[in-house]
Amino acid sequence: MNLSIDAFAMPLAALAAVLLDRVLGEPRCWHPLVGFGNLASMLEKKLNNRHISSGLLAWLLVVGPWVGLAFWLRPYAPFAIDIALLYFALGAQSLAEHAEAVARPLREGRLDEARTRVSWMVSRETSQLDESGIAKAGVESVLENGNDAIFGTLFWFALLGGPGALLFRLANTLDAMWGYRTERYNLFGRFAARFDDLLNWLPARLTALTYALLGRTCNALACWKTQAPGWESPNAGPVMSAGAGSLGVLLGGSAMYHGQEEIRPPLGTGTAPLAADLGRAITLIQRSLWLWLAVFFMIGILHA
Repeated sequence: MNLSIDAFAMPLAALAAVLLDRVLGEPRCWHPLVGFGNLASMLEKKLNNRHISSGLLAWLLVVGPWVGLAFWLRPYAPFAIDIALLYFALGAQSLAEHAEAVARPLREGRLDEARTRVSWMVSRETSQLDESGIAKAGVESVLENGNDAIFGTLFWFALLGGPGALLFRLANTLDAMWGYRTERYNLFGRFAARFDDLLNWLPARLTALTYALLGRTCNALACWKTQAPGWESPNAGPVMSAGAGSLGVLLGGSAMYHGQEEIRPPLGTGTAPLAADLGRAITLIQRSLWLWLAVFFMIGILHA
């Protein structure tokens, strides 16, 4: 009987954390990731001498103590700590809220507000985007962050419990902060970028497969096979190409970054996305989340 209970501890903790995220959303005050980001920024300013070794040291100093503390505390109350850590690491509800905050003014023709809202989700310049450009930026962000904020987190939670989810989300946050190929971050952020690529390799492909299974499967798999290799990121390519193919929309193309136009390879097939496609992208994410939870329970049944 104890073996059966233990077998379902992981899926039950995952379900509880997902439901907490759905009901409570992100903490409005004192969000741990915000505090972590502030600490990382402070360390970067003090340690960044534009060498790989300083970036590695900063990464270890800002990530290591928190993950070590999580592993040390977990044996005292594994179920409660797993739920708490996964809840803080998940971003499913906030992703849906950000997407709807873009889609609503876009549907109502308030492009200035939609541009401002989508700028909170992406790093490209948004001030000149038209309706299709806003929707494209939003859909790309939803698909990519579905992996970063949800499925990659769940993957490492399944392997290492709450500390695994924490490790993945902190590493992913540092990649988003330091993983740029600019003069300031190219060497300092190299370890953060490569380690995030390593942690994300398998979760990204499982996310891409999930997107494909829950939409236009053949089209998604074909886009993944032919388009992902041309994308600069080894993990974003499979995720976004499969997601775009599953939705039947065309992503990629021109985007402005730091005042320079970048022509990115196409992702998906069909027409450029509109406001309604943001809602479809969130629906795909939510259905994928419930499929992952169902798989977790199936694994629990097999273990029991």
